[in-house]
Amino acid sequence: MIKRCIVLTLFSIVLTFSIRGHASDKPSSATESSQQRDSRMQWWRDARFGMFVHWGLYSGLAGTWEGKPVATQGGMEWIQQRVKADTATYAKNAIPLFKPKEDFATQWAQMAKNAGCRYLVFTTKHHDGFALHDSKVSEFDAGSVLHRDLVKEIVDACRKEGLRVGFYHSVIDWHHDQYAYLLSKELPYPLKGQPYPNGHRDHEKYIQFLHAQANELMSNYGQVDVVWWDYSSTDFQGERAWKAFELMDRVKEKQPQIIMNNRLFRIPEAGFSGMGTHAVTDQLDPTYGDFITPEQHIPATGLPDLDWETCMTMNTTWGFSEHDHAWKSDETLIRNLIDVASKGGNYLLNIGPTGDGSVPEESIASLKVIGDWMKTNGEAIYGTKASPFEKLSWGRCSQKSLPDGKTRLYLYIFDWPADGKLILPLGTNTTATARQHADGKELRVTSGPEQTTILVGEPLLHNIATVVELDIDGPLQVSQ
Repeated sequence: MIKRCIVLTLFSIVLTFSIRGHASDKPSSATESSQQRDSRMQWWRDARFGMFVHWGLYSGLAGTWEGKPVATQGGMEWIQQRVKADTATYAKNAIPLFKPKEDFATQWAQMAKNAGCRYLVFTTKHHDGFALHDSKVSEFDAGSVLHRDLVKEIVDACRKEGLRVGFYHSVIDWHHDQYAYLLSKELPYPLKGQPYPNGHRDHEKYIQFLHAQANELMSNYGQVDVVWWDYSSTDFQGERAWKAFELMDRVKEKQPQIIMNNRLFRIPEAGFSGMGTHAVTDQLDPTYGDFITPEQHIPATGLPDLDWETCMTMNTTWGFSEHDHAWKSDETLIRNLIDVASKGGNYLLNIGPTGDGSVPEESIASLKVIGDWMKTNGEAIYGTKASPFEKLSWGRCSQKSLPDGKTRLYLYIFDWPADGKLILPLGTNTTATARQHADGKELRVTSGPEQTTILVGEPLLHNIATVVELDIDGPLQVSQ
């Protein structure tokens, strides 16, 4: 009863915020100067590598419902929708299996740091509506069910390891009785056959709830570095669906330096498969969010002049499934990280812990391999910018400006050239020195007509990706 009173009070506060006026068609952050934006975004652009964590009630179910495996397509965080379970049945089955151990957050944070990640983004609430924080506006939350604030535990662990912290937060909520998604889609709430109050959904009440929970997350955990909204459809997005500009403004008031993705919006021309392609870039300026979110793919040429982050699973599902054994190889994961960095993006690599917070052994093993590579080669990832070259037959490239005015190219060799020569389309007047990054061994550099050649010889320093540094005096003169 106490929580219900608090809910009404907070809804009144949110309603007051609405009445104060948000007739603008843009958030107040749209007035930010380019210099202010660059300063705010700098740490994120330099980080290049983050860990994504999908974890909630669905994790304990492990991809199984009533003894039968559920197809992993779309991810096991969608299991409630996949099996069409009403909210009471879902909770009855899932809650007993969600038993977080005491040190889960410490293990995640240490694992992320050791892998070379600079930030960690985790699900504060997924589409099933179960909040991991101690929410005063809901009784479907970790505070009410587990008498713990799991968000605080994760935030504290990340800060102890020096990681930036990001909150994934679903604007979809299958649990809330007033959430009015597409009327053409069957929703699992309320109990099947039971009508909604007054025979219809009052979506305005859901928006007040959404804003109230966001306010809790922005108010109670110190500095929050990223908000990762998820997600909008072409016909349910932005102002109509979420009062998005008001929501963004309220977040900015609490967290002025925060970085937000663009998923409060979705233009009609782009389907889900288009998320992260040039088809949607018209709506991807800072007015609609700070970065674009290609999901499960890396744009072929990157997204020039845009901030973007590829999010990707290590197997096929985001949330844990005991049936999903299609793990990506260590080579694929490391080369994906390199590929993304070489195109000017960030790589957000997902883990899906079990119901007690344990990370699957396959993920642990791969993260250790990535971490070992990053300990040697992290300098060639952090703070880099996109390659100046269109395509290289033997691997990838990124670049960095040095304090002495030189430009350093990081050359990542995937396929060792048979003749031991790395050929770059650089002009004949290029003055350059080269070395192997791992051991500092100097390499011979020669210049010819419209190309520069580095003699790397035969030995591989790393079977997944060997890094060579090329320092260039003066401006780059690309001859492609």
